[in-house]
Amino acid sequence: MLSRMAGGAFPELDELLRIVERGADRIEARVEREVERDGRRFPVLSVCFGNASPGAPAAAFVGGVHGLERIGTQVVLSFLSTLVQRLEYDELLQRQASAMRFAFLPLVNPIGMSAHTRANGNGVDLMRNSPVEARERVPFLVGGQRLSARLPWYRGARGSPMEAESEALCAFARRELLGRPFSVAIDCHSGFGMTDRIWFPHAFTRAPFARLPEVHALARLFTESYAQAPYIFEPQCRHYLTHGDLWDHLSLEAARGEGLFLPLTLEMGSWRWIRKKPRQILSRLGIFNPLPPDRVQRVRRNHRVWLSFLCRAAQGWSEWVPRGAERERHEREALAAWFGKAA
Repeated sequence: MLSRMAGGAFPELDELLRIVERGADRIEARVEREVERDGRRFPVLSVCFGNASPGAPAAAFVGGVHGLERIGTQVVLSFLSTLVQRLEYDELLQRQASAMRFAFLPLVNPIGMSAHTRANGNGVDLMRNSPVEARERVPFLVGGQRLSARLPWYRGARGSPMEAESEALCAFARRELLGRPFSVAIDCHSGFGMTDRIWFPHAFTRAPFARLPEVHALARLFTESYAQAPYIFEPQCRHYLTHGDLWDHLSLEAARGEGLFLPLTLEMGSWRWIRKKPRQILSRLGIFNPLPPDRVQRVRRNHRVWLSFLCRAAQGWSEWVPRGAERERHEREALAAWFGKAA
């Protein structure tokens, strides 16, 4: 059914369908939503495996929210493909899957990716599409606008429901992540700066995230485990604020329920790729993605350490999540490091 829906559409969707076919007896594939363009239907497709119990921790991997940022989907697909192959023979991974949930939504915006656009088929920027309103001033346009779908960063008409793709991401997160004792999500993007960054909420306010101590503990665990860690960890609000961030929307929802939810964003520094090959700036895709095939493959591989780490951190969350005085210490250090507040 999936192959008839959109087979041959574009390489990333075809790769996802091949992974689903290969792992059919070991994974759960679900069409979260269908979206249509020019008479062709595209699936917003999730892939999950492992322990589905609400009491098990979970790690989720998301890509393709912005259709131009193909490398985010490619990084997620590369990691998913490796795991699906390993499930055939790797006893350690099989035991890990019995203890936690693995969840993937590699291609949130298939129409945008097919059409080489940031927005979806309605011209809406999905990461400006939630009902969350910024508490402080946002930059003109880039912070989200309701003037016209012909302009970038369009949020959608005031009062309209969220787009089908945005709803798909939220439904996926509610089912697979929210309410568990621990869950972490990493949403893979590109297009900002010279350095790869791990961003965390908020985007709608400069007020510190309620889970700041846990994010700080996770970042400390990673950087101490991998001395050459290439990432800068920081709140998104350090750079700019936006309306309508989907992860803000979900984190606010999670805060009203049970469990610990850490939504993170991998923002790959695409300016570095442009510096190595300046002519890329003449290509719309080249602004957001590496273009030479060898560099694409290198980037697809480079983030596997970080993604694998998140799985292990989710599985062993009770061993490192800070409590009591240790949590207070992490909060002081995080406020000093990321918000300039005295420890």
